[in-house]
Amino acid sequence: MTRSDIVALFAARHDAIARRDVDLIASQHAPDCEHESPLAGGTVKGREAIGQLYDQWFKGFPDFALTSEELLIDGDRVIQVTTQSGTDTGGFLELPPTGKPFRVPVVWLCTCVRFTITPARWSRSAC
Repeated sequence: MTRSDIVALFAARHDAIARRDVDLIASQHAPDCEHESPLAGGTVKGREAIGQLYDQWFKGFPDFALTSEELLIDGDRVIQVTTQSGTDTGGFLELPPTGKPFRVPVVWLCTCVRFTITPARWSRSAC
């Protein structure tokens, strides 16, 4: 993938997140992609499971917003620095809703191959 291809993939991902298009978000991941996330309870494997994770996230935080601060690309490796925010009005991971807002910096680490995201990890930034 070229740098332009990767920029376009992440722009389409950002748009899909804003529209809550779980099917498009899931399709942007490789079929065997592993998504590591503390909010997923560990590692989620495969497109279907990743789609289910996003669906739960959007239901738990209906006003969820992702702001991309920076996109760093080195070959097929990508780091995306984001700020994520929302309000827990739907509950998440079988926990009842708290009604509390959140705003957290998040760093995504992934590899892009054949127009899909392969391993995806994110870590909460302390910055």
